[in-house]
Amino acid sequence: MRRTRILTATLALAAGLLIGGPPAALAAETPKAAVAADSYTWKNARIDGGGFVPGIVFNRSEKDLAYARTDIGGAYRWQESSHTWTPLLDHVGWDDWGHTGVVSVASDSVDPDRVYAAVGTYTNDWDPGNGAVLRSADRGASWEKADLPFKLGGNMPGRGMGERLAVDPHDNDVLYLGAPSGKGLWRSTDAGATWSQVTAFPNPGNYAQDPGDTSGYASDNQGIVWVTFDESTGTAGAATKTIYVGVADKENAVYRSTDAGATWQRIAGQPTGHLAHKGVLDAENGYLYLAYSDTGGPYDGGKGRLYRYATATGAWTDISPVAEADTYYGFSGLTVDRQNPGTVMATAYSSWWPDTQIFRSTDSGATWTQAWSYTSYPNRENRYTMDVSSSPWLTWGANPTPPEQTPKLGWMTEALEIDPFDSDRMMYGTGATIYGTENLTNWDDAGGRFAIEPMVRGLEETAVNDLAAPPSGAPLLSALGDVGGFRHTSLTEVPSMMFTSPNFTSTTSLDFAETNPDVVVRAGNLDAGPHIAFSTDNGANWFGGTDPSGVSGGGTVAAGADGSRFVWSPQGAGVHFTSGFGTSWQASSGIPAGAVVESDRADPNTFYGFKSGRFYVSTDGGATFTASAATGLPAGDSVRFKALPGGEGDIWLAGGSADGPYGLWHSTDGGATFTKLPNVEEADTVGFGKAAPGASYQTLYTSAQIAGVRGIFRSTDQGATWTRVNDDAHQWGWTGAAITGDPRVYGRVYVATNGRGIVYGDTADTDPGPGPGPAPTGACAVTYTITNQGADGFQADVRLTNTGTSAWNGWSLAWSFTGDQKVTQMWNAGHTQSGTTVTAENVGWNAGVAPGASVSFGFTGTRSGANPVPAVFERDGRRCSGAS
Repeated sequence: MRRTRILTATLALAAGLLIGGPPAALAAETPKAAVAADSYTWKNARIDGGGFVPGIVFNRSEKDLAYARTDIGGAYRWQESSHTWTPLLDHVGWDDWGHTGVVSVASDSVDPDRVYAAVGTYTNDWDPGNGAVLRSADRGASWEKADLPFKLGGNMPGRGMGERLAVDPHDNDVLYLGAPSGKGLWRSTDAGATWSQVTAFPNPGNYAQDPGDTSGYASDNQGIVWVTFDESTGTAGAATKTIYVGVADKENAVYRSTDAGATWQRIAGQPTGHLAHKGVLDAENGYLYLAYSDTGGPYDGGKGRLYRYATATGAWTDISPVAEADTYYGFSGLTVDRQNPGTVMATAYSSWWPDTQIFRSTDSGATWTQAWSYTSYPNRENRYTMDVSSSPWLTWGANPTPPEQTPKLGWMTEALEIDPFDSDRMMYGTGATIYGTENLTNWDDAGGRFAIEPMVRGLEETAVNDLAAPPSGAPLLSALGDVGGFRHTSLTEVPSMMFTSPNFTSTTSLDFAETNPDVVVRAGNLDAGPHIAFSTDNGANWFGGTDPSGVSGGGTVAAGADGSRFVWSPQGAGVHFTSGFGTSWQASSGIPAGAVVESDRADPNTFYGFKSGRFYVSTDGGATFTASAATGLPAGDSVRFKALPGGEGDIWLAGGSADGPYGLWHSTDGGATFTKLPNVEEADTVGFGKAAPGASYQTLYTSAQIAGVRGIFRSTDQGATWTRVNDDAHQWGWTGAAITGDPRVYGRVYVATNGRGIVYGDTADTDPGPGPGPAPTGACAVTYTITNQGADGFQADVRLTNTGTSAWNGWSLAWSFTGDQKVTQMWNAGHTQSGTTVTAENVGWNAGVAPGASVSFGFTGTRSGANPVPAVFERDGRRCSGAS
């Protein structure tokens, strides 16, 4: 995970504020008027992970109950039966978007049905709302909220320290919460319903990452960073006597109370000069373990130590596995094996190069082994094996030289937990995923290796900047923060790799040529290299363009309708245009720098722009723009607009702010005039999808407020009426970055979230308007025939038939092998394989398939075991009937 994640989230959410974000007071909900609704099924377009997981919490009294927290994407509960994660905070709505940032999670060991989450994304003015503590009595299925009088920072510096929230293991009505910003230590005595400050606690902390940061982001006091109870000092039903608290203060990092929080003392003899990221107690042996770093993390940290404090004698012991002079990282991840408490593990969380390091001791820190070590530099010997075939993009398409390897063990490894009921299971979070093992004790065998693989399925944590759904080829292309973006040939399988050549740290904008969807362009951020890239095969392969002088970031980009021209509005430079693929750019005239640019979807020479309330039009391929005479548009720059596919001069514009024009506008004359829709109070995105059966105009989608209700809306009659397609359980915080319907599947909509990845919905409405509803399947049939088979290889033919009533303009077909089969060559179709999942796609000449017609392709493959026919085939994400 690169350091740009914080910038990505910040910019996206700051944009949300500019377009009329919530007022500071969040307790009162907006009154909701009656509005039409549809029943939708919501899923994620699978990426699996993609963001920082700073905390993993196992329940100490119930086996297989665990939670994970993310910095901007909510909290999750582990599902043991499927080895997946279930999202718990999708109900967080637009006005409370900051509550998708989770600073801490606590699971109640007395009553495992109870779980708590301390939520809030920023402590500065980027988030106008205060933090809250959410409490659930049904493991996160439903929540109640206690508002706090201060902010919390799930995406602030120091967010990997903790846990800041803790439940008393004997009196579970008692909880403690460590606050940032000098607000001190807080306590609840009624199971999280109300909170009051512990006025006796003497030190609110004083450490800030950068005291001179005028934004308030890096200059905030990181405050109270963890709370740990000594369960040996209490009895059931009575408050635990001894409590340890970690403070962001390099000289006074650890405090203790021995009278259930009535009084507090700095622990004598403690080390100074570092911050205590974690404090983990082994009550059986009487040791408090502490992981120290010279900074608050999660990505900085140059020096660190590990210490052991003997709770009975007060003795401090430096148990660091290496000398401080040899560290170039801090320690943070810290865990004890509850089945064998003398076993302790820690991470070098901030070691990016050549890799993170994990340390393990089985004698309470007296001696250590490490996950990898040098044999003769630069060669490494690993105590582990690593299989990322379920998330193959975790290799980042890299080909590093030793001592770097791919995939890496990770970075920002601040969450590390051994399952308290299973010494063989360990999970740890990184900046991009959760890794885990189920044979950890192999570490301790001479020559043994433990196996690491992603344990992240169901946890989707990307920040989505843009989406595109072409009429042919892959059903979805995405522009993402930190991981760049993906070509989703199947919505239900993890793509094999993010966009590469170049690999942007964050992709800010992408577009395809409407009448030639094989041509795709994307723009993004990169520390060194071009900020723009092109594809001529629908995003499967890429090549970098050349930047005009002064470019410092991606900005927005538009492809002409036929792919012959492009207009780019990058950060750091004015608007430019090119014919061809960006080898030479020329400055556009008549349009200001920083304008948002889009293309007409019918006329290849027409492009549009918007900046500061003015709409701009070019009819000469972007060379010159002219300001439209249109008035009444939003005055700010929080605007997103799109031209209707196939409709020349047909433009929809969404955006605005609470203190000015805000809503949805429509132009049918190329932007010369716009009409504001009177029935849309606020709108922030607009997109198009396949027309409803019997309708001639494409379906509109928007993230908006209509009739007093915030949600995701659909219109099948050009905005005359609207139907809400999400519900209160599916809101995902801020959804203002992008939205698009699917041009091939009526009712399907893709929604960009800021931390919950790409969510897509399919309608359950089988009669949405005139004419028949959509077929419940993919309107397709598959015949799969094994034509030749040997001991280790085979050949198969596949016939795909269009059983629907509409012609296909492009197709993809996905299936999963049940064995170790690998496709080696395919003809009459392109293909990718990710693990056991194969996706075949049309080539140029067989994209069109008429109703009742078929298309055939074949392939050869390898195998070492059985070779059964795949059971399920999906065309563009919908199931086909099959025969073999």
